[in-house]
This record gives sequence, C-alpha cells and structure tokens, in this order.
Amino acid sequence: MTITDRAAAGNEREAREEVRKKLLGAWQLVSYAARSIDAEVIHPFGPTPYGLIVYTPQGYMSAQLGRGDRPPLRSARLEDAPADKLAQAAVGYVAYGGPFEVLDPTTVEHHVTTSLFPNWIGRAQVRKVSFESSLLKLSAATPTRLWGAERTAELTWSRLA
Repeated sequence: MTITDRAAAGNEREAREEVRKKLLGAWQLVSYAARSIDAEVIHPFGPTPYGLIVYTPQGYMSAQLGRGDRPPLRSARLEDAPADKLAQAAVGYVAYGGPFEVLDPTTVEHHVTTSLFPNWIGRAQVRKVSFESSLLKLSAATPTRLWGAERTAELTWSRLA
C-alpha cells in the first residue's frame, strides 16, 4: 500500500466516523415519501406520520414509525384486542432495530435483529444518508416494491434536543 493509498483510506475512515457521530442521538420523523420511477410521489403513512429513530454510541439503532391517523383500539390491553384490529394497526406501523454500520460517507447499514416484520430479522436495511441543515435524510439505497410500484422511499428526520 502506497502513502497515497494509506492517506485515502485514512480519509475514508475519518469521513465514515464523521457521519457516524452525526447520526448519534434521537431523531423525530418529519416526512415519509416514496417516489416511483415515473416520479409519482406517495406518502405511505399519510400526511402526518410520526416516528423516532435512535442511534447509540455503542453502535445500535432502533426505528419506530407509524401513520398519524391510526385509530386507537377499543381494548385497553394488547392481548384483548381482536386479531383483525391488531393486523390493521400493524399495517400502518414499522419497528425494527439492531446494530448499525456506516459503510461509506453516504451509506448506513442497519443489521436487523428485532422487527415487527419478521422477514427483516437477520437481514440488512441499507440506507443512503445525507444531512441538510438540522435534518437527516435516509432513503432506500435502491428502488423496491412499495405499495404497488417500484419506489424509492425517503424519510426526513429532525434531531430531538
């Protein structure tokens, strides 16, 4: 490895570490939009989604987000709610967590170890990451099938104090 190669590798490490440090903390969901290849934009969780994503210094993350218009269930306890009502509530909610890794200055990988959607467990969720002013933008690294079409999801988060 040449001096130039070592310097480039060092710069890349520093850039990844800078992104990692910027991610740390708690962020509140501002918007969730998904754009199709033909530029159609939908809001999968409606106009008023809510959510929280947390990145810890120990290298873990957790994300919870849902539709702002999910109606409360009639039962006071989760186990007393009818299965069809629980299923309906789950359709408007995403929850997952696990270790995270900054792969490069524009990409973060969430290694899912727990999830409302069991198919995500053991899989990576790769996100493009960018910062604009006080906002964090996370988007799907590649288009994926969302709500009937190939779309790229983008979630905008605001840092909580």
